[in-house]
Amino acid sequence: MYIEQAYKGLSESWRFILGVFVVFGAWQIFGGIPLLVALIASDAAGTLVTGDLGSMSEALGSNTFLFLMLLTFAIGLVCLLAYVALVHKQSVTSLTTSRKKIDWSRIFYAFGLWASISIALIFLDIWLAPEDYAFNFKLVPFLILAAISIIFIPIQTSMEEYFMRGYLMQGLGILTKNRWFPLVFTSLLFGMLHIFNPEVEKLGYGILVFYIGTGFFLGILTLMDEGLELALGFHAANNLTAALLVTADWTAFQTDSVYRDISNPVLGWDVLVPVFVIFPLLLWLFSKKYKWRNWKERLTGKVLTREEFLSQENG
Repeated sequence: MYIEQAYKGLSESWRFILGVFVVFGAWQIFGGIPLLVALIASDAAGTLVTGDLGSMSEALGSNTFLFLMLLTFAIGLVCLLAYVALVHKQSVTSLTTSRKKIDWSRIFYAFGLWASISIALIFLDIWLAPEDYAFNFKLVPFLILAAISIIFIPIQTSMEEYFMRGYLMQGLGILTKNRWFPLVFTSLLFGMLHIFNPEVEKLGYGILVFYIGTGFFLGILTLMDEGLELALGFHAANNLTAALLVTADWTAFQTDSVYRDISNPVLGWDVLVPVFVIFPLLLWLFSKKYKWRNWKERLTGKVLTREEFLSQENG
């Protein structure tokens, strides 16, 4: 009963409503200060107005810009966990999982599985269409990139998971007393928050099918497994492999990666493959490994009241 873990802290509606504004505001305001200062010092503050990530990266250097961009998420995660601890009086464990302690083996399993699949798919595409890629490897910039990415990308993805599939999922579940609404709302919100990514400008709004589909996949993982662990591992692997292996001028992560995608990007049927083929197969695999049952109840069933949950907890 992952959503009901919110009852282990103070779960009045006003705390969640206030929390969304406080955490999101602190994340954007305080988190963005180091990046703003760096852009002003580089006489590139105007790029904030246009939101041109490429110009920001060019002005600061790709590794410096990546570090400052990821630092905003680190600050945001600190703000979120501090608010949950101080205002909700809730532990990190109950925000993460319904288990007695965080299951790190689940995180590492999901990370290793998706990292392996992602790497295989990337190199398969390079082998099938070598003309679309340019070898971009430079040892020193790559080592700096690797250090930044390995430390900060899991923090970035954790912030997104703890805010979306953690705080909002639990809060909306408590407010609506059902599971389907927080699943649908957080999945749509996750997708729509990517609307300002340069990929959307380049490929069109159709790419949002992938982002929204990914949101549903991560939400289903969380509800079926009754915890964030699998989503945390998958999301970190997804972003980390992308940052280290392939970059392009039109993506959110413009890095000193091993390869550069130099193809003319076109939105095609391939955007549907992860959403309608790969993700369902992964859900099937996870369901077999972790023996998931009662799909309908876990995804659309009711959320217990505080009294019902505490009664069950106390036996």
